[in-house]
Amino acid sequence: MNKKINPKSIIVAGESQFMAFLNFIRTQGVVGLAVGLVLGGSVSVMVKSLVDNVVMPPLGLMLGSTGGLKGLSVAIGKTSDGANVVLGYGVFLNDLFNFIVIAFVVYMLVSFLKVEKLDKKK
Repeated sequence: MNKKINPKSIIVAGESQFMAFLNFIRTQGVVGLAVGLVLGGSVSVMVKSLVDNVVMPPLGLMLGSTGGLKGLSVAIGKTSDGANVVLGYGVFLNDLFNFIVIAFVVYMLVSFLKVEKLDKKK
């Protein structure tokens, strides 16, 4: 009942699993995905800052809002206790604009760096 396990067989099995894992990473483009996530996160922060701090204030000034697009809202009614119900559509417009600009910047980076050709074809 008491079987001995050969440590050498564990090492051989571990090496074959490690090689299979490395092959998986190479064929599935996991490294490219990881690089894309890291770069995408940092580009997202940079572009969001650009939009929030440089683009939106003048746009809000033209539209008559001190908070950029985020300050745009409309009162749609009153609650039973007399408080205004406000539809803050400016926040949505700001986030939509951020998304469009970030998607465009990522597209331009991918096109410029030609990273879409990094992964192996299956």
